[in-house]
Amino acid sequence: MQNNDKKKAYLFLLLIGIIALLSDFTHEGARSIYGPYLGLIGVSAFLISLTAGLGEFIGQALRIVTGFIADKTKKYWFMMILGYSINLLVIPLLMFVDATIWQVAIILILLERVGKGIRAPAKSALVSFTTSHIGTGKAFALQEFMDQIGAFLGPLFVFVVLNLNQGSELNGYHLAFGLLGIFAIMTLVIIVYAKSKYPHPDHMEIQTKSRGFKGNKTLIFYLIAVSFIAIGFIDYPILAFHLSNTNAINVIYVPLLYSMAMGVDALSALFFGYTYDKKGVKILHLSILSSILFVPIFFLLDGTLGIIIGMIFWGISMGAMESILKAVIASLVSKDKRATAYGIFYTVFGGAWFLGSTMIGLLYDLNILYVIIFSTAMEVLAMIALAFYIYQFKKETLNARTS
Repeated sequence: MQNNDKKKAYLFLLLIGIIALLSDFTHEGARSIYGPYLGLIGVSAFLISLTAGLGEFIGQALRIVTGFIADKTKKYWFMMILGYSINLLVIPLLMFVDATIWQVAIILILLERVGKGIRAPAKSALVSFTTSHIGTGKAFALQEFMDQIGAFLGPLFVFVVLNLNQGSELNGYHLAFGLLGIFAIMTLVIIVYAKSKYPHPDHMEIQTKSRGFKGNKTLIFYLIAVSFIAIGFIDYPILAFHLSNTNAINVIYVPLLYSMAMGVDALSALFFGYTYDKKGVKILHLSILSSILFVPIFFLLDGTLGIIIGMIFWGISMGAMESILKAVIASLVSKDKRATAYGIFYTVFGGAWFLGSTMIGLLYDLNILYVIIFSTAMEVLAMIALAFYIYQFKKETLNARTS
């Protein structure tokens, strides 16, 4: 019986992984060219960074509501279908936007993040229901690996489309957005199939002792550490804008570079996820160190090699954030409040991301050196805050054993 439950959990996780792969193929493929595309239709560096940060904030802030709704109603699949529909179907609409209505492009990009905000807590909760059979770090690492395979292939697909396009540069972007709509439809079809096969995924998790938010100091320390990580991390649209703005590389290679980073992200997620089950959250210090290293390497080293090395460190950091950060929540809060916990986590993370992106956009227009100093300082504070979290976690664990 136990082996059957484990097999069921793996098969369910595989379906979620396929959904993640196809959806990331779509929205990460689009995301890889947001920066150059917005720049091409006349959007400034500040507005590009602001759009990236505001999109994350809106998408993340929504999750405190959508996570609560998912927990209260147990309508995890409804939230998935609604969220993915908005998240993915706005992307092909970008093929109709040009410089005369550039504001519409910003609205659609923001709506894409809104869709992610609707479905993300439900999706993370679905993955967490398999952790009692698979392992917390391992489950999130495997899901993130599939996720990032899509994030690797999507930008690669966009790179090929842009290279094969013989029309104007803007026409190439429009064609890429339109073709990505095919994969959006495929994603929604598989979600409907998964819903019919696993109508009550929360029944998979083995019941554990309930743990909510009251008196959960460990969760508070963790959210503080996560906030500093998000504030100091530089999102790809501003990196892509920097590459095209400085002519560091041919703009046609921007999605290819993002594809490479997503491949590193996928492998990094596996490493950090599996290591988390053995070593705990302290392995996240290694990820933060990568975040500290990538900024000066990317912005200060001349030539293609510096850009590639910088993006490798960026991909390592992303892989850890996408696997470990979510896995920790599954360990801190019981399943009946899990989606709500993810909503709170994402809201805090998104608010910090928005604050950081806004500051980075302003500092970039002043001097790149200010961006480097700001980002590095925030990540150092993240390491200090994480040390406090680890201390509190060990203290609570010891108290639980002795009581």
